[in-house]
Amino acid sequence: MRNGKFRAFLIALMLLVFATGLAFLLYPYLWGAMVDREISLNAQGFLDRGKTAPTAEVIVTIDSTEPTAPENVRAYPELWADMVRYNETIFTQGQAGLSCQYDYQKPSFSLTQYGLADEVFGVISIPAMELEMPIFLGATEQHMAAGAAHLSQTSLPIGGDNTNCVIAGHRGYNGASYFRYIDKLKVGDLVSITNLWETLTYRVCEIKIIDPHDVEEILIQPGRELLTLLTCHPYASGGRQRYVVYCERVETSVVPTT
Repeated sequence: MRNGKFRAFLIALMLLVFATGLAFLLYPYLWGAMVDREISLNAQGFLDRGKTAPTAEVIVTIDSTEPTAPENVRAYPELWADMVRYNETIFTQGQAGLSCQYDYQKPSFSLTQYGLADEVFGVISIPAMELEMPIFLGATEQHMAAGAAHLSQTSLPIGGDNTNCVIAGHRGYNGASYFRYIDKLKVGDLVSITNLWETLTYRVCEIKIIDPHDVEEILIQPGRELLTLLTCHPYASGGRQRYVVYCERVETSVVPTT
């Protein structure tokens, strides 16, 4: 009798140890899946907000020197004007402010101060990676954990000539994907940015691996309208290098009217 109880106790203990070990091993993946889902839902929530507003077709000249949102359908006009001015200023000043880590971490704008409900500025969509992530302004730890982050002192993602918007993402973090599979992107693939006003579409034109301090590799290139994706390389290396994907503007789609 006692041997039977002792045997049952040992079996229960072994099952408990096994379950604990399995839970320990699976925890990062389960947590990562939850984070991935939350990021995807937040991105979809932003896109759904835009679908509830009336839209207008916009004819765009790609080589225009101005961002493309028309005056008569533009929401948040003060924010738009300030962002256009920001992009012009950093270009004329040669991005002199991009000198240290704090410069690109500090958000360039606080959206709630302009009447928005939160700090989500837009969504980056990468079909080749089956990825949609919300975009935040400023590469803070909080923003990087919640999605993709715009590097301050680079062009804001609103389009226009003489711009290079740099969007950073983790190469996987705490089990979640983020830009984990960025190496699936090939030259010719499309990447889009949906901001508060419109959807901007870019085509991958070049891929590089650079050192972390090669700031000149992410600067504005005069006369071009670029989107640059930035993440660590190799995967799980502690960020010894950076994987850089350059994309050039090809078209603009639809603009919300409110």
